[in-house]
Amino acid sequence: MDTPWLTEDEQRLWRTHLEVSRLLTHQMERDLQPFGLTMNDYEILVNLSESEDHRMRMSDLARSTLQSKSRLSHQITRMENAGLVRRESCESDRRGLFAVLTEHGWETMRKVAPHHVESARAHFIDRMDADGRATLQTVLAPVRDHLRSLRERP
Repeated sequence: MDTPWLTEDEQRLWRTHLEVSRLLTHQMERDLQPFGLTMNDYEILVNLSESEDHRMRMSDLARSTLQSKSRLSHQITRMENAGLVRRESCESDRRGLFAVLTEHGWETMRKVAPHHVESARAHFIDRMDADGRATLQTVLAPVRDHLRSLRERP
């Protein structure tokens, strides 16, 4: 197989993407540390806070957060120990479980969300003008869609 190597420009773009992704994730994690949360914790809190009755089936939450069911189960156990979520059985499916946002989880979400938004603005959104944000959305959406379609394949 004859590999089409990246051009200099493509290599620079790829490495810039990797560096920005890592640096941004690291900074967002640092900004959540004072609240005792990780980005995974925060993403789960967001998903639950935006769902009906602040609950989601564990399988749907795993899919939404791009985590394996096993990894999510460990994550939810840690969050249960912190009082942020609880598990509930699904009455219609005895094998199914829900992750449910607790009152403490809801209060934590309400307290942390403004700081998270400030962080997202300071380190990402406000680094671009409106045209740059629109361009980036246009460029990244097909990549995201492609990767999601690969993930959903059996």
